[in-house]
Amino acid sequence: MNNLTPLEPKADKATVRRHNLSLVLRAVHDAGEATRAGVATHVGLTRAAVSSLVEQLLEYGVVSEWGKTSSGQAGRPGTVLKVSRSGPAGLGVEINIDYIAVCVVDLAGTDRVRLVEHVDNRGVEPSEVLARAARLAARAIGSAADQELEPAGVHVALPGLVTGGTVRQAPNLGWRRVAVEGLFAQALLALRPDHRPLPVSSDNEANAAALAELWFGAGTEGVRSFLYLTGEIGVGGALVLGGELLRGAHGFAGEIGHTVVDPEGPRCRCGAHGCLEQYAGQAALLTAAGIDADAGARGVAELERRARQGDPSALSAVERAGRQLGVVLSGAVNLFDPEAVMLGGVYRELMDWLAPAVDRELARRVVSGLWSEDGKRLRAASPLGDAARGAAGAIVREVLADPTAYAERDAG
Repeated sequence: MNNLTPLEPKADKATVRRHNLSLVLRAVHDAGEATRAGVATHVGLTRAAVSSLVEQLLEYGVVSEWGKTSSGQAGRPGTVLKVSRSGPAGLGVEINIDYIAVCVVDLAGTDRVRLVEHVDNRGVEPSEVLARAARLAARAIGSAADQELEPAGVHVALPGLVTGGTVRQAPNLGWRRVAVEGLFAQALLALRPDHRPLPVSSDNEANAAALAELWFGAGTEGVRSFLYLTGEIGVGGALVLGGELLRGAHGFAGEIGHTVVDPEGPRCRCGAHGCLEQYAGQAALLTAAGIDADAGARGVAELERRARQGDPSALSAVERAGRQLGVVLSGAVNLFDPEAVMLGGVYRELMDWLAPAVDRELARRVVSGLWSEDGKRLRAASPLGDAARGAAGAIVREVLADPTAYAERDAG
């Protein structure tokens, strides 16, 4: 039986050039600014080849020239190259239980537009929620156009199991088998009938938030393997190993919020009993503190205020949630051995009171005994490391990976 991996077809000149265009673009992007000579040295191509590739990237509108620089070496000053601050951009849309967020990020990774609409999406028809999101996205596209930016695509992040453009289930939204990409694309096109349709993709919101932390988060500098946990109405998780998101066989890895804490515990919206989010989700936290579970962001702000004032109910609620988080996280740390655990969403806001209980459980339960020895491995996620920004970043990465595909689509 032949188990050898099939050979890839031989690359022709066009394929090689396509690859090299991406190579040069990513070199400029990663450096922040570079000269043609600097890029040539970095990527191992001749200066003549790099100059030809740069001219094409300038034509595509993905690279710009920013005057002359002196490298300190003999010869004429080089022209500074940077990724373009106009032209292609990423558009990210996050649909969550009680808000919709939209973010436009340029090729340099800078937020250029950010819009948030606080709205209760529970029990609302998926088509209406997606229409709401499309309206907010259309506003963002208009604001981006005022800055000479045009999204190269839209990436939608949602709190559920997402695969093949469909939400298989999103328990807290009450969605099952919703064709998200198609419905969103239709809604956006209806608002912009005179414009070319934008490519639409989708993913789980915790995945998008973790990628935002990897690509943009200050808290992950030098960290390439981490467990990301976000607390919203539900509890989402994602695992990044060696700079790559672990998706699992079906794309559903990271559903830590539905790890069972107590099989006899309260029924979860997913249908199981005693899931982590029933003890450490936003609603559970607010209820335990005596705050209306449906108060959303206002309720979290009130919980934080009470905790800061030393209110016993608030402190007890956060302590209890921290213990349960620590128990579940210790299992994940033992299994995957990440460098750090990042807490985002409402957990970041409550970090001062949550972290001690989480840390104690991790120190007790991580079998290597290295949790305490390795220094501060439990970290607050960057405030910029959110799902909308990560979703926009996914589009930017697509352009960086294949600028020719963007240019061909733009020309069409």
